Order: sequence, then C-alpha cells, then structure tokens
Amino acid sequence: MTVRNRGALAAMAAGAAALTVAGLVACASRPAETVGAAEASALASATPTPAAPASAGTTGRVPVNTGTLPADATVPPTRLRVPAIGVTATVNPVGVNARTGEFDVPPSVDQVGWYRYGPGLEATTGSVVIAGHVDSAEQGKGAFFRLRELDRSDLLTVSGADGRERRYRVVAREEYAKTKIPLDRYFARDGRPRLTLITCGGPFDPKTRHYRDNIVVTAVPA
Repeated sequence: MTVRNRGALAAMAAGAAALTVAGLVACASRPAETVGAAEASALASATPTPAAPASAGTTGRVPVNTGTLPADATVPPTRLRVPAIGVTATVNPVGVNARTGEFDVPPSVDQVGWYRYGPGLEATTGSVVIAGHVDSAEQGKGAFFRLRELDRSDLLTVSGADGRERRYRVVAREEYAKTKIPLDRYFARDGRPRLTLITCGGPFDPKTRHYRDNIVVTAVPA
C-alpha cells in the first residue's frame, strides 16, 4: 500500500454531507479518547500463521487484494449487533466504487459494509473490516453514530452467511486524522484474527463536507 492511496482509503468511512441539526454535528465531532492503542498494534504485529498469498491489484485509487483466500476464511458477515450503543445493522459485502475509486460504503446509513477483499469471519489471521456512516444530512444518524462511545470489554455479535454467530470483545478505540491513519494495519491479512470497525469523527469541515478524522474500534474473538 503506497502513501498516495491513504486519502482514498481513509475516505471509505466518511460521513455523508453535513447534518443541518447542529446538535448531531457537535456530538459526532467531540474527540474520542484513545484507549488500547498498544494492544491493537500488538494484534497487528503478531503472525501465528502465514497470511494467504495476495497480489497487489488496484481499482481506481484503492489497492485491492486479488490473491485468493481459503474458502473458510471468506465467510461474509451479514448482521452486526452492538448492544452497548444500540446498534443492529445489516452488513453488506462491498468493494470499491468504480466512479470514485473509494471504499464503497452502503448508501443507507443504517447499514454497514464489509470489505470483501479482506478476511471473512472464519479467517485465522487478519482484520475483518466493517465500515459505516456516522450520519447524513438527508438520513440523519448513521449506524455508527455512537461508535466513539464503545469502550474496552464491550461485547458485540456478528452473524455470518453460514448462520453462525460470533462474539467479539472490544480491546481498543482510536481516533486518527484521515491523513495519518495506519491503513496497512487495519486492512492487513496477517496478524491475530480481529474485527475492525471504522467511521468518521472529529471536527466537521463545512467546506469539504467531511469530518476530519476516523474512529477505529478493534475487537477480538470473545
């Protein structure tokens, strides 16, 4: 992954246009205190088994892993439940927007997207990435509007296309400027198996109509 791709990938979880309701914007803009950063980093650096071979293909500005993952590593998540923040959301497999070259987050803000070029729920290594909108001027609060409130030890459940439910425990919550988020870590196919949730946060820029930062929550199998 090259530096020139960072802006495009970081924009994958961007909230849609500015909310006209000032209270919603203010809530989503409050900084999220970083917790568990060292543990999240350690999960990414540990490699118990070799990652699946992959070639670095590119669609638009977003690098896409085109190497084949084992069949049992590609079980798609279909539903996400996060009781601590009142979330029950449909998870759609997404890739890259052909027009913009960016991560193709579902347009309905009550739904979230699984990055289908990365690991699935049965992968023994790597990061299962689910991203969603924080809010929208037209639709209001997004599924991940309260993602910044998650804390260590909070539990969540992901259902897969195979009918199984998997439980995860939050170990970290971090906030990065979109230009500085370590994307290699969060989209990795290696390291310990983990779930990565991403949305927008930080101050809202009315000129660009985007939030400045990304909120990243890391969870491990419970």
